[in-house]
Amino acid sequence: MKKSTKKNLLLISIVAVVLLIMLSINKPSHDTITTNMPTAYQSLGFTLDSDKGKVSLTDFTGKWVFLYVGYTFCPDICPTNLGSLSQAYQLLTEEEKAKIQIILVSVDPERDTPARLAEYSKYFEMNMLGLTGKKAKLDSLTQALGAAYKINKNEGKNYSVDHSAYTYIISPQAKLIEQIPHGVDAKQFLTKIRQTINTGNKS
Repeated sequence: MKKSTKKNLLLISIVAVVLLIMLSINKPSHDTITTNMPTAYQSLGFTLDSDKGKVSLTDFTGKWVFLYVGYTFCPDICPTNLGSLSQAYQLLTEEEKAKIQIILVSVDPERDTPARLAEYSKYFEMNMLGLTGKKAKLDSLTQALGAAYKINKNEGKNYSVDHSAYTYIISPQAKLIEQIPHGVDAKQFLTKIRQTINTGNKS
C-alpha cells in the first residue's frame, strides 16, 4: 500500500473518532422531560423529609426559594445544573445569601434517603437542602410545579430517572414565579438571582 494511501486512511480514522466523540458529547441526555410552566403566581405548599426531620415550604417564609427536582444518581443533568447554581451562589454577598434558600427535591426516594441527600448537598457548598418523601407527596408537588418524572425500574438496580430539568423560583409568599431552564450558566444564574431578590415580584 502506498504511503499516501496509508496517510489518507489514518486521517479518515482520526476524523471518524473525533466525530464520534463530538456526537457523544453533544448527544441530548435521556433523562430530561419537557414540561409546561403552570399558571404563574400559583400558591404552593409541601412538607417533605430531610435528615433533620420534616420540612415545609412555610419554614422559608420571607425567603426566595430556588427549587430543583432531580436525584443524586443523575449522571449529568443534575450535577451540571447544580454546579452552575453553586458557582453563582459563591459570588453572592452574605446579605444576598441570607435572602435565598436552595432546595433539591429528589423524586427517587427509594435510593435517596434523607441522609444521602444531606451528604450529596454538601458537595455543592451552597447551603442546599435535600428533601424527599412518599410518592403521593412528590407527585403533588411536581404537578403543582408543572414538573414531571419517570422512574425506569425496567433498567434494573441501576435504573435512571427521566425528569424535567428546571430550577423553580418560589417567592417569599410561597408562590411560583418562574422556571429557569437547564443549560443556564453560572453568570446567568447570578444575574437571575440578583434580579429576583432585588426587584422580583413578591406577590
